[in-house]
Amino acid sequence: MESISVDEGETAVPDAPRLRASYALEAEGAWIAQARHFAAEFLGRARTRDGLPVPERVVEITQLVVSELVTNARKYAPGPVELDLRVFGDAVEVVVHDGNPEAPLPRNADPDRVGQHGLEIVMAVAEALDVRQEAEGKSITARIALSA
Repeated sequence: MESISVDEGETAVPDAPRLRASYALEAEGAWIAQARHFAAEFLGRARTRDGLPVPERVVEITQLVVSELVTNARKYAPGPVELDLRVFGDAVEVVVHDGNPEAPLPRNADPDRVGQHGLEIVMAVAEALDVRQEAEGKSITARIALSA
């Protein structure tokens, strides 16, 4: 079962996101497809309702990052996973919270390796990547320029 919380709109608080939406992935299901769809809808609303210039390429990159981070969380972390999407200035941030406190480590490039390229992919397409340990796991934030 998933739950969606959308808190969108302009804010007067400095350093606060202009737009924000959360998606909690709490049980078995098609997490990755649902999370990708959620990201596309979020950026579509940002484009049509709020007039933000969101190129289709940014939507595709965001969906790719969401796929990779949610896949890793589902594969390696116990418990629920939460996806937060935020628009800060000229970028969209994809934040995935999970219950595994261990930071993921990028592997050495190996074109013969099948799978396990998710973090490499995210690092290649994101403007920045940040991993923070939290009380009950970690959060991984990938920042994608709206002009990508």
